[in-house]
Amino acid sequence: MTGDKQTIVLAGGCFWCTEAVFKEVRGVLDVESGYSNGQETAPTYEQVCTGHTGCAEVVKLEYDPAQVSTRQLLEILFATHDPTTLNRQGHDVGTQYRSGIYFSTPAQKAVADELIDEMGRDKLFGAPIVTEVEPLANYFAAEDYHQDFFERNPHQGYCMAVAAPKVAKFRKTFRDLAKA
Repeated sequence: MTGDKQTIVLAGGCFWCTEAVFKEVRGVLDVESGYSNGQETAPTYEQVCTGHTGCAEVVKLEYDPAQVSTRQLLEILFATHDPTTLNRQGHDVGTQYRSGIYFSTPAQKAVADELIDEMGRDKLFGAPIVTEVEPLANYFAAEDYHQDFFERNPHQGYCMAVAAPKVAKFRKTFRDLAKA
């Protein structure tokens, strides 16, 4: 955390989709695709895809809490992926596609735990939430060609079929949090 900025790392399946959504959020100052919370040091995409590194595909968000709260960021995460499927998002299967919140402050952990408890009590998803909430560990930026992937490749098949609907859902559901 530097000054008024905070950092949190989120996993919601393929980082191309998660990055595409959070680049749209007011108050999010920077979004970087990467890998975290595994055993491998400086893994490559090919290594992470094997499922043997323990790393999740993630996005590291730097945000201004005066413009968007941690809770709002987490509400967006939960609305744009399925937090009830262990190690899977749609056709993407493996530990690298798990649902996760990797916090950098105790306050972020408290917000995540409280929100997950509320959603569980309300049976919001009709199944137990399997999102892991862990301290951020072993974060590494993904290769350059993964950064801004949706923005640079909007007509790529996966982007059109998976990322674009998530961005559209964000824009419809969280209109008040979208960048102008």
